[in-house]
Amino acid sequence: MKIEKTKITSYLNSSISVISREESFFQSPFHSHPELELVYIKESHGKRIVGNSVEPFESGDMVFLGSDIPHVWLNDEIYYQGINKLKAKAIVVYFNKDLFGPAFYELKETQKINTLFNQGVRGLSISGKTNELIAKKLEKLVKKKDFEIIIGLFEILSILSESSDLSFVNSEAYTTVNDQTKNDRLSDVFEYVKENYKEDISLIAIAKIANLTPTSFCRMFKLKTKKHFVEYLNEIRVSNACKFLIETDMGMSEIAYECGYKTASNFNKLFKKLTGTTPKEYKKNSGN
Repeated sequence: MKIEKTKITSYLNSSISVISREESFFQSPFHSHPELELVYIKESHGKRIVGNSVEPFESGDMVFLGSDIPHVWLNDEIYYQGINKLKAKAIVVYFNKDLFGPAFYELKETQKINTLFNQGVRGLSISGKTNELIAKKLEKLVKKKDFEIIIGLFEILSILSESSDLSFVNSEAYTTVNDQTKNDRLSDVFEYVKENYKEDISLIAIAKIANLTPTSFCRMFKLKTKKHFVEYLNEIRVSNACKFLIETDMGMSEIAYECGYKTASNFNKLFKKLTGTTPKEYKKNSGN
């Protein structure tokens, strides 16, 4: 599975969508879409990958994303243990830039919003008083309907365009693997793992994807993600295993194979190491 390219607004049949999410853990894959997106994490913690950046997130984290920047929120291991009291909660706003029309961006009064949208291609982290203010407005926006949603969105965008509490998530705009100017080795690694996590991925093979020696790759990966590559690979595999356990009736051996483990016993051992419970117990606790 490569970066999944989606069109959120056409799927939801709306040019603006305000969604309140509550899950055991965030389940969206590493994906991108043309719509702009505002994400407010109400509850949970883990690592977020936005373009070329890998950073921790926690409750209160707020990010504004421009068009086509790939992203995913990965919860920490404890969220895969089936503990009922733990929830991953977020408010997400999607909207299509074309909603406003070309004339909108030519107005003198909208230049700051136009700048905000252009800066969003690098991802923008929202902090301080702006974060607190937008969080309150998002809580209200979830309850609004029809034209009130548009008015609420304009108000939020106006605040963001005037704020000094914004910082870039990425030092430069994300470049895809098909871009001749691609220069981010780690993004290639993430995409390769998402597509091939069920395969036997050796350190030598993954280092070649990054065009580095195994030693240099290990050093770079640990520096950027604060974890070893094998840890990350197992987190991705276990995350997908949790989805299989919750959403399908597949047997344990089949899930183990689909998630890159050669034997069910090895799968059980690593699953319990990461989540604190066995796959069988996890499936039982999830209600399946």
